[in-house]
Amino acid sequence: MSDYLWFQGIPFPAVGFEKEILEEIGNKFVVRDEDTVILSYPKSGTNWLIEIVCLIQTKGNPKWIQSEPVWERSPWVESEDGYQTLINKEGPRLISSHLPFHLFPKSFFSSKAKMIYVIRNPRDVLVSGYFFFHKTNLVKNPESLMNYFEWFLKGNASLSFVYRRTIDVFELILYPATSLKNFKDYVEEM
Repeated sequence: MSDYLWFQGIPFPAVGFEKEILEEIGNKFVVRDEDTVILSYPKSGTNWLIEIVCLIQTKGNPKWIQSEPVWERSPWVESEDGYQTLINKEGPRLISSHLPFHLFPKSFFSSKAKMIYVIRNPRDVLVSGYFFFHKTNLVKNPESLMNYFEWFLKGNASLSFVYRRTIDVFELILYPATSLKNFKDYVEEM
């Protein structure tokens, strides 16, 4: 059981995240024009969308997604390993993030990079988050779904603050290079 690393009022898993890197991301990390960013609230279908985007990038050839782990194909910019991978990676990058909008790299807003923002029904995010974090040692273990629900509403669940994220969505859709995708729509289309 790990406690959180708190950064600007947001709880991050204590393992794999560093305050110094989180500080650098906003001001120093350079989002390139050719990058594609997948931004989402945790447990909103991010990995599923990464698989879809990777298949699109390879014109449907599954060889790449079968041979390289998801965290190498689309590193998480806010994680210690992901940040190091991304700053050293050449060419177009597929970047994943659960960062709230106000902590996201400022360079995105002056770039021509594309962003896909994934949303999901908060009830589904809550249940998925509870079962995921209940099985892992990444963060403080929620003792019950009701306990996790209280954390979720108060912004004390990993990378949470659901109200702030709702505002983020409305701010992001003002950028022409942003596409808003609903997890449920993908499920229904399959």
